[in-house]
Amino acid sequence: MRVAIGSDHAGFHLKNYLRDRLKNEGHEVIDVGANTPESSDYPDYAARVGRLVVSGEAERGVLVCGTGAGICIAANKIPGVRAAAVSEPVTARLARLHNDANIICLGERIVGPELAADIVRVFLETPFSEGERHIRRIRKVADLENNC
Repeated sequence: MRVAIGSDHAGFHLKNYLRDRLKNEGHEVIDVGANTPESSDYPDYAARVGRLVVSGEAERGVLVCGTGAGICIAANKIPGVRAAAVSEPVTARLARLHNDANIICLGERIVGPELAADIVRVFLETPFSEGERHIRRIRKVADLENNC
């Protein structure tokens, strides 16, 4: 799978860990930065990953900041992004099954590297397959996006 990954400074180390794990597992990874642990702004990386996912250049996205919250809020401003901030595998699975989430957001200050890798694995392996009631809701979200 082609995965876009990005972080600000607060997620730099976890992003690099996940990038390397994904590559070792055979995924094609597009790393949009941050490239150093120096202070940087999470909206920049959220936009880069979001645009890669929405354009189809990446199939899914992974974003990391300190908590996962800020970068998730920013990513969801990109039309077509359905980002979920997740701190355990069950929510990652349900975000895919119920919401067709295309980006997962993690907090380096919240989850450790092994748990984060498990969350990402579940996110990437889970298809969207929960049926019409969820498709109807996803369409309503897209309508909100298009009409605001």
